Amino acid sequence: MTETGFRTFQDLHVWQAARELRQKFYEIARRLPAEEKYGLASQMRRAAVSVTNNVAEGHGRYHYQENIQFLRMSRGSLEELLDDLTVCSDEQYLEVLEIKGVEMDIGRVRALLNAYIRYLKGRKDSAPGTGHKSPAPSSADAEDEL
Repeated sequence: MTETGFRTFQDLHVWQAARELRQKFYEIARRLPAEEKYGLASQMRRAAVSVTNNVAEGHGRYHYQENIQFLRMSRGSLEELLDDLTVCSDEQYLEVLEIKGVEMDIGRVRALLNAYIRYLKGRKDSAPGTGHKSPAPSSADAEDEL
């Protein structure tokens, strides 16, 4: 990161945390039973990659709202991963303590995504030509706390 701000998506804390989470899910996917190779393991890898991919793609978009939309897709992929952990629990593929730890990691990435969304909303609302000085609380903000 430079003094002027974020230069690439790789400078974003949310992307860095999502990358660590992706690495954890790849490691989990490698440990799943062979019969899950093309099912659950494949789905986990796709969803984990989707989190980082959407942060990166959103960062490359010109308009704030487009970036926010990609961050929301990342958030949806986090929910998929949470559901995948439920499958791991139901099928007893992972220990409960490991699942709880990964759930906490998902919560951390979700919180970073929500904070970045709020930041971008504030930037969008205070950008020249928008007629807004600061973001006003709205019902959409409550959605960002999910």
